[in-house]
Amino acid sequence: MPGRITPRRPGPHRRSGRPRAAALGTALALVLVPALSACGGDAASANGAATLKWTSTYFPAHWDPVVSGSGAQFRELALVYASLTRTDATGKAVPDLAESWEYNDRGDRITFRLRPGLKFSDGEPVNAAAVKAAVERAQKQKNSALFGDLTSIESVEAKGLDAVVHLNQVDYQIPQLLGQRVLQIASPKAAAVPEKLDRNPVGAGPFVVTQLVPGTKAVLRKNPDYWDAENIHIDNVELTSAPDASTVVSGLRTGVYNFADIEPSQADAAEEVGLDVFVQPGFNASNISLNVNKAPFDDDRVVDAVRYAVNRQEFVDKLTFGHGEATDQPFPRGYVAYDPKSEDAYPYDPEKARKLLAEAGHKAGDIELDLVVPAEDPQAEIVQSQLAAVGITVDIRIDKNWATPFFAKDLTFSLYSTTGRDSAVQTLTAHFGPDGPLNLSSPYQPDGFEAAVAEVRKTPLDAPAYPEVLRSATRAGLESRALVFTYSSPNLIAKSKSISDLPKNPAHIDWTGVTIDGKRATP
Repeated sequence: MPGRITPRRPGPHRRSGRPRAAALGTALALVLVPALSACGGDAASANGAATLKWTSTYFPAHWDPVVSGSGAQFRELALVYASLTRTDATGKAVPDLAESWEYNDRGDRITFRLRPGLKFSDGEPVNAAAVKAAVERAQKQKNSALFGDLTSIESVEAKGLDAVVHLNQVDYQIPQLLGQRVLQIASPKAAAVPEKLDRNPVGAGPFVVTQLVPGTKAVLRKNPDYWDAENIHIDNVELTSAPDASTVVSGLRTGVYNFADIEPSQADAAEEVGLDVFVQPGFNASNISLNVNKAPFDDDRVVDAVRYAVNRQEFVDKLTFGHGEATDQPFPRGYVAYDPKSEDAYPYDPEKARKLLAEAGHKAGDIELDLVVPAEDPQAEIVQSQLAAVGITVDIRIDKNWATPFFAKDLTFSLYSTTGRDSAVQTLTAHFGPDGPLNLSSPYQPDGFEAAVAEVRKTPLDAPAYPEVLRSATRAGLESRALVFTYSSPNLIAKSKSISDLPKNPAHIDWTGVTIDGKRATP
């Protein structure tokens, strides 16, 4: 799918995230070989090894990257899997498994040249055949969460270390797209039985899984065959599913963990006990989704009434604790795809909202809506309050299986958040395209959007005109009646001061050059 819904975690101050994987798995038996490093103790073990102790609220529910898709879990899966490209601190695609790439003159074929001599952790070669297998599996596997991202790819031709990607349209977004979020490459041998790969992940990334307790814990060791192993200075990783958020800071303070993603409400407490709070730029955006194919949102006046009824700043003030900002777009302010010309097109104006509802023939209380969410969510309560102020009654209905009717476009009204894409075009089509999974009003799309997106795909990313062409597509997408954006926030991470600063790559966690207590990984 071109985008991944990120359901909210329950609790009074929780930022949107995917459901806790621990709730999905009850198995406690170890499914791989015993761990090479024991849990607990200092970050540097008795033999001097540098150990990262990461507790995460996004612990992978699946270790098959085709199934996990590009939700927040891709950061953890990136410990195991490498991709053709990765993203640098500017958000630009740079080499990873592919050392270079080149388009043909027409822009409908791109050849990725893989680094020579690489192998997966099971000894299988990293070559163009592995790339071909990864793309085809992502396109065809029944439970793939990625097939919608790869619609521009017609086929992949394997020529030794050259993966020749044939496109069905001109698309200069491909290097940006095929990074950690969309095409983490598994060993074709291991992926021949995807269910086994899910329990025994095999990639060519910086670490190798040595122990896995489904939904609970993973232990990893450094991969000596990783192409950039000399710049990975962490020997072992102990990744656990985070307990209740209220205990994470105390666990960091006492050394149970030394790295954790945290809620905005925890940032001050983390700093007060001497932890580093790392603010990682991201593409997170929260939204209200409307189905314009169903009453009352089949009336543009009602849609606009909702837009004017939304006070975005209230979401920021109550939910982000100074770490977010209001947005009416699927991108954070300052990002290349953010369109200043579209900013504040529907400012908070409850009086105007009431007038529009009256013009549509609705008195206060006439419209009653079910707002379907997967768990208790303070955002839903804010929406309920703001719409009540203009005369719309909202009943919050919790349905843990809400994604099924959402993807089936059966809901009238819902909320979601996304982690975005490294390719801005994929973010746009996921939200506004006729087949976009985040477009509750499919097959509706705003006039001019399809042409605007096609123009972006045809424009090389280094072309002087690219930023404005991209913003024009954002502008066209924002004509959609189906979405009301509310706020965006970065990713917040608390870490021990023993861990050096991480590269600030947007939305990614990059371990290149990172040290623990200044130690370099053992050879």
